[in-house]
Amino acid sequence: MERYIGIDAHRDSCTVTVLNARGKKTQQHVLPTEGGALVECVRSLTGSLHLCVEEGEWSEWLVEILSPWVGQVVVSQTPWRPGPKSDATDARDLAERLRTGRLRTPIYKAPRQWARLREAVRLESKLTQDVVRTKQRLRSLYRRRGLTCSNDAIYAPRHRADWIRKLPQSLVPSAEILGQELDVLVEFQQTAERHMLTAARKFPIRRILETAPGIGPKRAARLLAIVVTPHRFRSKRLFWSYCGLAVVTKTSSDWVAQAGGRWVRAPVIQTRGLNRACNRQLKDLFKGAANSALRGKPPNALRDAYERMLEAGTKPNLARLTIARKIAALVLAMWKSESEYRIMS
Repeated sequence: MERYIGIDAHRDSCTVTVLNARGKKTQQHVLPTEGGALVECVRSLTGSLHLCVEEGEWSEWLVEILSPWVGQVVVSQTPWRPGPKSDATDARDLAERLRTGRLRTPIYKAPRQWARLREAVRLESKLTQDVVRTKQRLRSLYRRRGLTCSNDAIYAPRHRADWIRKLPQSLVPSAEILGQELDVLVEFQQTAERHMLTAARKFPIRRILETAPGIGPKRAARLLAIVVTPHRFRSKRLFWSYCGLAVVTKTSSDWVAQAGGRWVRAPVIQTRGLNRACNRQLKDLFKGAANSALRGKPPNALRDAYERMLEAGTKPNLARLTIARKIAALVLAMWKSESEYRIMS
């Protein structure tokens, strides 16, 4: 007997709806958002169980605690839809879309052994964002007084007193507090980075990924945490799409009629851009890797390819994008074959 379960999770409560193979609702429960109650509810069901959870703050936890008790777990990115909305409606909609195979965007969830690395990468990323935000606030404070600095001297503790003396007394407390906050955040960020690199050492493949152009230890750790396995992607084009590096072409009114009722393609203007439905962290990672690779020492095949594209008239931003796509394809191939990057002489 097939059972399809949809769970709409919130901070205090979870609505659980169960459908049979014909789509008839057989059970509906409102449970506290507690692991024991949810596991007990799922274990009480009989038959072949299929579970659908909406992507959100609780999805990873729900997959972890409920996957041992069901045959299939799917996390779905639910599209917006008009009309009435309630927890019961959302839970039933999840179960119904799983039953009928109408899940548009299933979300990959890594196995449990990757939890430590993924959490370490998540923490390091958050602290890095906090450091950047505090630096921008400090630089903005000086810029409001017409003081600009082309380097990072305003962030360094040894130069801070010299810069603070240039400010009026009304802004001195703000500059001192922001400087102290920056020092603490930088220390925390460095600690989180060491923790991330330590967690990545558990996976031998990281040594191979580190040899790719522009990757290095930190980007390799982030790659491992986000992608987990390269076999999720059948080809480099699917990987490009996931990384936000796939080129999307949009046209309209593509065909015109000629004499005799024959249709031909019209010379219309094509709008080109990158796909927006992607993993933003991977997009930043590969674009940053491209910038790092172009600054590398010779022999540098990617730098030579970049310069050839510029000589052919390609815009610099599009040339850098091409290099990022090359690195992404190279990383995927290295990961699948478990082969290090070597420069051919």
